[in-house]
Amino acid sequence: MSELKEHTWYQRHLVKVSKRQDDHRSPFQRDRARILHSAAFRRLQSKTQVMGSGQSDFFRTRLTHSLEAAQIGSGITAQLRSKFSFLCEKLKINDDALVESICLAHDIGHPPFGHGGEIALHYMMREHGGFEGNGQTLRIVAKLEPFSERDGMNLSRRTLLGLIKYPNTLCRLADKKDQTPVTNFRQLKADQWHPPKGYYQDDQDLIDWLLEPLSDQDRELFQSHTSPTSGHAKTKFKSIDCSIMELADDIAYGIHDMEDAIVTGVVTKRDFITHAIEPLKKIDDDWLQNLLEQLAENLFSDEHYRQKDAIGALVNFLITSIVIHDLNETRGTRFEEPLLRYNAVLPDVANKVLKVFKSFVFTCVIKQPHIQRIEYRGQQIVMELFEALSSDPQRLLPNNTLKRYQAAQETGTNAYRVIADYVAGMTDDYATRLYRTLFAPSMSQGFYESNR
Repeated sequence: MSELKEHTWYQRHLVKVSKRQDDHRSPFQRDRARILHSAAFRRLQSKTQVMGSGQSDFFRTRLTHSLEAAQIGSGITAQLRSKFSFLCEKLKINDDALVESICLAHDIGHPPFGHGGEIALHYMMREHGGFEGNGQTLRIVAKLEPFSERDGMNLSRRTLLGLIKYPNTLCRLADKKDQTPVTNFRQLKADQWHPPKGYYQDDQDLIDWLLEPLSDQDRELFQSHTSPTSGHAKTKFKSIDCSIMELADDIAYGIHDMEDAIVTGVVTKRDFITHAIEPLKKIDDDWLQNLLEQLAENLFSDEHYRQKDAIGALVNFLITSIVIHDLNETRGTRFEEPLLRYNAVLPDVANKVLKVFKSFVFTCVIKQPHIQRIEYRGQQIVMELFEALSSDPQRLLPNNTLKRYQAAQETGTNAYRVIADYVAGMTDDYATRLYRTLFAPSMSQGFYESNR
């Protein structure tokens, strides 16, 4: 990467930045500080990860998940620097703060109540550009968080590139079939309204600036997507930093969220043997087969240090397996930009192992009726709140949000996006309290909120 190109990726959208006396931090250390000190990051402490927020003080929340993902991401970069030192120097993967920043911020855009809230907001925004958690993350860090007047946290260009998991708009990726709206919110089937994965058309100006350093060929290839006959289209590529974050996210989800379910008794030892041990036995790897002999016993042991040791062994196996691929060789691409040409990937065996654990969490935890009921309840709350707020914004929106709503109306931009921003920024607890204030007859008083 040339020195000029490197400087370009360090740039921020808002060029004028306050100078701090004797501040010797790297651009990515500044990014990490802005994320850690943001209100949007703090709100993750009361947003559902897998188990419902507030059900137990043991369950991981979006906040603790993000912290664990950042730690795993840092571990991945350390391993890659050890195994691919020359390539990592070329790609400037030499500052842990870069990947840590991306991992810390990757879930900031997720709404209350997990994927139930995401589906609810996408349904309510179906005629206004849709809603998707990753697209909302970009919006928060680059436009909404009040570190600056209009540029959000004003993060460096490379950090923002690392947050773009799906580099195309929802409207281009969405399944074109007509979907009939439900006559009653309670009839909404979640599996029929999953959003496509992408960013919002409303934020195209930001994407244009972000991808400015790329050649026309690289930009077109980076934003390319599948063309399925049914279902949403999917983007094909991401940056090297994003690929590290995504692996860290998947490991934290597949292994640590599994730990939550085991320790709290949500899943049984029999579940684990049936849905994890048996599929893992089919994978041809000597180290793994030796681990499997005692894995179930250790994970379900009353001696918690044995559980921790088993979890640590799995995480270490996955992290140390990760390699860097040259996509121009492995996938026949023609990327000029090194940040797009190379990706961190799990080799075949480790990838199969992680898929088994992710499938186990999905099948035996997320799809459990008591988890789905909580998600369904949250889905209803989010739709009811959006409908109420959009029915009379002048009356029901808080002052700062109302100003943004009125400004959007005056400039002819998407005012419904402002309501979606407000609802998406709520924690599970906040959304529940507001719902009770608006709709529960027993609530004689509302609740006070800070200017948002």
